[in-house]
Amino acid sequence: QVQLVESGGGLVQVGGSLRLSCAASGSISRIYAMGWYRQAPGKQRELVATITSGGSTNYADSVKGRFTISRDNAKNTVYLQMNSLKPEDTTVYYCNAEIYTIATLYGVYWGQGTQVTVSS
Repeated sequence: QVQLVESGGGLVQVGGSLRLSCAASGSISRIYAMGWYRQAPGKQRELVATITSGGSTNYADSVKGRFTISRDNAKNTVYLQMNSLKPEDTTVYYCNAEIYTIATLYGVYWGQGTQVTVSS
């Protein structure tokens, strides 16, 4: 059993910052790519940022220069530092991870989501 637990969402003013965290736990053998996605009501889930196990990163154009993804492999945790937040960043953020379990089963796992609200 593998779980991803997110934290760090909340309410912030325009131009402010938040840091999201997502910790993976359970019968984990190895974690490959980890990432953050977001989904507004009535819209498709969209990629925000991803990071490989080696540290290579990829960002959506809308967040480049404002958001930074990082990970701590020893803690099985991925972070998303969000700066210069805009009202359009308001939505639910989900983390995901590509994981091989101890039973050598591969799967893509998702967190439960955390709400980020940017007020003007």
